[in-house]
Amino acid sequence: MESKRNWLELLNPHRRSFLKAAGAGAAVATTSGLVELGAGGQQAHAFAYEPYPKDDELTTVVTSCDHNCGSRHILVAHKKGDVIVRLSTDDGRYQEGGKFGFESEQVPQLRACLRGRSYRTRLYSPERLLYPMMRVSERGEGRFKRVSWDEALDYVARKMVEIKQKYGPTAILDQSYAGTSYGVLHKSDQIEGLLSRFLGMFGCRTNSWSVPSYQGTTFSSRMTFGTITDGNEDDAFAHSKLIIMWGWNPAYTFHGGNTFYYMRLAKQRGCKFVVVDPQFTDSAASYDAWWIPIKPNTDAAMLAGMAYHIFANNWQDQKFIDRFCQGMDAGTTPKPLAGKENFRDYLFGKYDGIAKTPEWAAKICGVAAVDIKKLAKMYATTKPAALKASWAPGRASYGEQYSRMAAALQAMTGNVGVLGGCAEGVGKGWHAEAVAYPYDEYANVWYASIKSDRWAHCVLNYPDVRREEIGCWPRNDELDGRIPNIRSIFWQGSDWFNQLTNINKEIQAIKKLDLVVCMDSTITPSGLWADVLLPIATHFERHDVGLPWYKGHYYIHRPKVIEPLGETKTDFQVFTELAYRIEKIDPAVADFGRRYNPKSRRDYFHDNDATDEAYLVDWWKNRVQAHQGVKMSWEDFKKHGVYKFRLDRPLVAFEEQIRDGKPFPTPSGKIEILSTTLANVRDWTRTQYGYEIPYIPKWIEPFESLNHEKARKFPFHMVTPHPRWRTHSIFHNIPWLRETYQQEITINAGDAAKRGIRTGDVVEVWNERGRVVVPAYVTERCMPGVVVLYEGAWMDLAKDGSDRAGNPDFLTLDQPSPAGAFAFNTILVDFKKTPLEHRPGWDVQATSRSAIFRRDK
Repeated sequence: MESKRNWLELLNPHRRSFLKAAGAGAAVATTSGLVELGAGGQQAHAFAYEPYPKDDELTTVVTSCDHNCGSRHILVAHKKGDVIVRLSTDDGRYQEGGKFGFESEQVPQLRACLRGRSYRTRLYSPERLLYPMMRVSERGEGRFKRVSWDEALDYVARKMVEIKQKYGPTAILDQSYAGTSYGVLHKSDQIEGLLSRFLGMFGCRTNSWSVPSYQGTTFSSRMTFGTITDGNEDDAFAHSKLIIMWGWNPAYTFHGGNTFYYMRLAKQRGCKFVVVDPQFTDSAASYDAWWIPIKPNTDAAMLAGMAYHIFANNWQDQKFIDRFCQGMDAGTTPKPLAGKENFRDYLFGKYDGIAKTPEWAAKICGVAAVDIKKLAKMYATTKPAALKASWAPGRASYGEQYSRMAAALQAMTGNVGVLGGCAEGVGKGWHAEAVAYPYDEYANVWYASIKSDRWAHCVLNYPDVRREEIGCWPRNDELDGRIPNIRSIFWQGSDWFNQLTNINKEIQAIKKLDLVVCMDSTITPSGLWADVLLPIATHFERHDVGLPWYKGHYYIHRPKVIEPLGETKTDFQVFTELAYRIEKIDPAVADFGRRYNPKSRRDYFHDNDATDEAYLVDWWKNRVQAHQGVKMSWEDFKKHGVYKFRLDRPLVAFEEQIRDGKPFPTPSGKIEILSTTLANVRDWTRTQYGYEIPYIPKWIEPFESLNHEKARKFPFHMVTPHPRWRTHSIFHNIPWLRETYQQEITINAGDAAKRGIRTGDVVEVWNERGRVVVPAYVTERCMPGVVVLYEGAWMDLAKDGSDRAGNPDFLTLDQPSPAGAFAFNTILVDFKKTPLEHRPGWDVQATSRSAIFRRDK
């Protein structure tokens, strides 16, 4: 600091006297000489109020974000005492051997986005949940009283035991999800999370088997490639000659820590870009892409038209097909399946008499046949080419067929397992050693599992429910066919009440439950419908390690940056304490507390630091160092804050299969365009899917679309993409972000003009399922007949039953798509200008919802 001060004084010899006596004749040099600044003996300050702390007055701590935004980046907390006063991000200094400004293609910086950089306002928000609370009015009215931890936990423990004993092992629905899932110790997740293990060991758990973001794509990847780890690391994009962003807007959703960095490199190296999307996105603008607007939910038809045109012109990579594919054509269909349909013959109409030509596809998807042919030729003849078939078109009725059709094109052009190509469906890449807490006893036990957004249907219609209506997937033969009698919900790191389909149906169902527990750091819309609110520490207030998701090869240390605010505790503390209390009243779970958290002492609820450190040290030594060859010690990892793996070359999914002949993890060992698993199903009602699914990719008419008869009544198709300024519903209540973006419905200029609507006008949007009120944004960047309403807005119910905040899930359908795809983008609506009030949020109204019910009575 001293050398910096001397350097500044050499540049400006008047600086010292200026700082010492600004009002006593001190001056600065200008082109006209000396300028008097004032009189008197006051000290000069940069601000008229208390000066902002300088860097050398602050403690700097490296940590990361925690949410499922498609990445995980470095946050650097600068704190004064126990208060974080600002956040910065990676500048190259923090990894081993790093220095300011260091970055390379092999080791990029992990720079946080605007959401992560705004986190301090979420940490210190008036919406923080700081104390245990219990409901004092009708469920959903949002009126609570503050209670002690003892009162809250004793109540929950008693109710859990009572519900299990009265209603059996399926009575508690686990709705933990990815709100805080990417720590190796403190983890909310359906598969590896703290709640799943807790309820499994307790002996009462119905699971949710479907993933809202990409269940259709998950199904496709598993049926086609045998795994959801079908993604390259993002550095492979830099080697593509053509990138087709199908329903993908990486300017808003990353799908990897440094996606834009590598795609910019590809652009600089001559890569061409195409965007297939109902709206002209920021990504399309950034890469000067050819925009192909398409009717929502018709993507599989356009892909089929492209595949037909490739075959018709013999542009397919037949050598690749013959060696690596099953069921692409008659020649690649094995004898045991010889009587089944194959993909090529389906395209040429052998089975149904309909050739899936570009002209056929054009009538369905609204894309001119000449453009379908042009894109097909570009993709088939450009090597290597990346068809990035993103998740959004799969979040639709029969969304799995879009994903499977895209996988067929990826395979038939030979773009699988090659650098610069792309096999991505789910697209998970490098594998992280993901779990630090004990995962050996009663790991992920469930007694039934249902499709996530069918819980309300199950509750409302129990016991008159067929298993296929809810995607019921029993864990064992004893419960086979038995519909779960759901009487309770646990939300952990989950705002699912706000985020699942058909919210009005959820509202009816939740009133029938006996216990609803919400564990969160923020007062969310889901929390307003709970019976008990348990305040959970944020990732700034607990010790952990951050993982990349769902790509990226690095680990980020997350120390406890500040002490937990209020009376907040970690999820692990809460479940451990509940386990100890439950074992006293439920003889079936003896020694529950110790078995659930074997490294802890009985006082873990009050002192968890040493225990958490012990778990993390074991994880680093026995998983990271032992399995991944990391030489850095745990202490050095804590010192630097991040460990970045240096890969010899970009990681390419299925490179070993294509280069070395290693079998694919499918029943046949090949890329299964004709799925062995699906072709051999005899009774679909005894599967988790419930209904028949074609064993080859096919075009299937969606529940609703612009081609549907229903479009006469509801003539606009709504899509609900992820916004840039939220991670689902997380960050919705951040004033900084809401000043930049607001919830609004995007309408094509021609459609808006016909109804007399201009940007800023408030409109009501409705269908038979619900009604929302939201401002309009009028633009040419959205195709006619389509409206866009971003998902994740916090619901705000009016007395008339409409949602005044503009949450599109009041309009979505919870009808099950057989493979589990959520119909978030299968919505027909109508809209009109309205005098109804739009209520954007507490930050605009200057009244936080916490002011409504944070009271003692």
